[in-house]
Amino acid sequence: MYGHNPLKMASIMEGPLSKWTNVMKGWQYRWFVLDYNAGLLSYYTSKDKMMRGSRRGCVRLRGAVIGIDDEDDSTFTITVDQKTFHFQARDADEREKWIHALEGTILRHTLQLREAETGLVPSVQDFDKKLAEADAYLQILIDQLKVNLCMSKHRLSSMVESIKHCIVLLQIAKVSTSTINPVDGIYQPPLDTPVVNSTMPTQTTLPTDASQVCKSDQRPSTLPVGPVVTVMGSLQTPTPNSTGSGPSGPSSGVASPALIPLPSHSVPDFSYSSSEDEFYDADEFYQSSTSPKHCIDSSGPSAASPLANQETALKRPDTTESLSSSMSNGTTDADPFDSHDDRDDDGEGESVEEHKSVIMHLLSQVRLGMDLTKVVLPTFILERRSLLEMYADFFAHPDLFVSIAEQPEPKERMVQVVKWYLSAFHAGRKGSVAKKPYNPILGEVFYCHWDLPVETEELSPPMETVSDGPVPWSSPNSVCFVAEQVSHHPPISAFYAECLSKKIQFNAHIWTKSKFLGMSIGVHNIGQGCVSCLEHDEHYILTFPNGYGRSILTVPWVELGGECNISCSKSGYSANIVFHTKPFYGGKKHRITAEIFAPNDKKSFCSIEGEWNGVMYAKWTTGENTVFIDTKRMGIIKKKVRKLEDQLEYESRRLWRDVTVNLKLKDIDAATEAKHRLEEKQRAEARERKENEQQWETRLFHEDGECWVYDEPLLKRFASQRQ
Repeated sequence: MYGHNPLKMASIMEGPLSKWTNVMKGWQYRWFVLDYNAGLLSYYTSKDKMMRGSRRGCVRLRGAVIGIDDEDDSTFTITVDQKTFHFQARDADEREKWIHALEGTILRHTLQLREAETGLVPSVQDFDKKLAEADAYLQILIDQLKVNLCMSKHRLSSMVESIKHCIVLLQIAKVSTSTINPVDGIYQPPLDTPVVNSTMPTQTTLPTDASQVCKSDQRPSTLPVGPVVTVMGSLQTPTPNSTGSGPSGPSSGVASPALIPLPSHSVPDFSYSSSEDEFYDADEFYQSSTSPKHCIDSSGPSAASPLANQETALKRPDTTESLSSSMSNGTTDADPFDSHDDRDDDGEGESVEEHKSVIMHLLSQVRLGMDLTKVVLPTFILERRSLLEMYADFFAHPDLFVSIAEQPEPKERMVQVVKWYLSAFHAGRKGSVAKKPYNPILGEVFYCHWDLPVETEELSPPMETVSDGPVPWSSPNSVCFVAEQVSHHPPISAFYAECLSKKIQFNAHIWTKSKFLGMSIGVHNIGQGCVSCLEHDEHYILTFPNGYGRSILTVPWVELGGECNISCSKSGYSANIVFHTKPFYGGKKHRITAEIFAPNDKKSFCSIEGEWNGVMYAKWTTGENTVFIDTKRMGIIKKKVRKLEDQLEYESRRLWRDVTVNLKLKDIDAATEAKHRLEEKQRAEARERKENEQQWETRLFHEDGECWVYDEPLLKRFASQRQ
């Protein structure tokens, strides 16, 4: 099937593949030839047509990106020139051979792009020259930094002096109001004291502490570093024979294949097909940004005036007050920079075009199927909250969660578990653009609670709290939530929730395993959760879907995929839920289907279908069709979090405060520095534990077999009370 064509020495691989055509809406057999020297994948209607040179179309491989489908082991894509071409191999082994050959060709021509433009292969002397230039520019940079640092220190000193004088004036003014003769005269600052610019940031943009000011002055924004960047960029030319596939050095006496002149018609400027629209689906680059599903509701809480939020924040309520009155997600008034849930009101719907070079560099460092757990991703793609806080979104509808325990029959309780489960995913993805939450630090914790909308006569006394619960400052009617990062390698998060008055609890652990898929990133959520209804002694075991970040080079969007199960061993009821990923040849996004089964029945009594972030419909065996869940109309109950100054140093929002503030201010450099400090601190602590032969001790959870269990769950506390 594969072989080297003796008539075409440039061909390193040829053989049959199927291609998808939009004209025929299906796969068509074609004969493909991969030209290593030209960086071209040509295809023909048959092998005979190839021998005659009757080419049907071609794909230019310079700068191309290969993608694979994690759920299909035979198809793959090539994205180049803003077009996506789809191919299908006979099986997984055949696909692997093609991908290996294509990756080698793409890598060769991408690395030699600069050489092809200049027509020269850099020598060792050229490298030494550039290295000397870089060293000279580095010295210039150091000198300029010293000058700018001195200027910054002078400006800071002047500003501090001005503030001191202002305080003196205020003290004088205070004294004057309590004396018969007010102080006469006006204070004049020294002539060399600079006047504070009227464009100085307002209170809402000032750093939270002095370290923030120091950081900003150590990073002068006016430094002319352009030449340094240019020189360093030119040093990235690959050393000859450094990879084994690069060009030979000039001293070898062998001409580089990249420099062999090729006919002008051999490599076209763009990839093409004989029927231009039959081979690729270019519309996928635009659909996620223009879809009406991603329109922002201006009437929602996130559209409130920033001034209104600032006014409310000045009230500084007590911890027992509603901490969510001024923020859309119940954040504290001590954190005026970010509500942690306003992801759809500050430009996050824009594409990542401005960061495309960084993403392309990242893509060049990874290979298809590679585990991304240890890959440091760029800071600008981060969502302004920790993964632990994102898990709290499972309880954005706490009323549905507690209503499980209120159902009188096992069948109704299973239906309610499915309803709560299917409602738990849309709240975590409010914006149209997919972003990655912070990777939690080992030992990081997150606490919050939700006050349920209950009737007045059912309310507990105002000051009653659950002192032995996971969130001691919450009431018995609240749903409490706590999460902890219990392991770093592998990354495992454990979380627990309960409602004392309804006698219901939830315990779960998730191990996130990320995988590079070319134009997508897949995240496998390995683990399980357990809903426990203590009154009925029922335990519902459930699993979680996988997540996928799609279109990472344009407008990223998220989808869920995979089959999940919910089962109760005591009642025998079970449910199968399938999150469908969008196929590239049509179909809808975000589809789900579900079936709920009675004990020992092979036929379901309820079938559900729809969109997990939209409307889901139920069809019952009685013939009745109903709206099962409408996430568009369901109100999200805001979680409540303690003020930052009341939080422990290892609580999520306090731990990531500097990163969050700088991301909000769009200071990516400062956010990256803050993130780097956290990561370095974690590495240093790990080294110290290793040197002292100490094991990490978790704070709130312990390992039980393959699960992570909360130390003091409601079930355990109830059992001890009965004794």
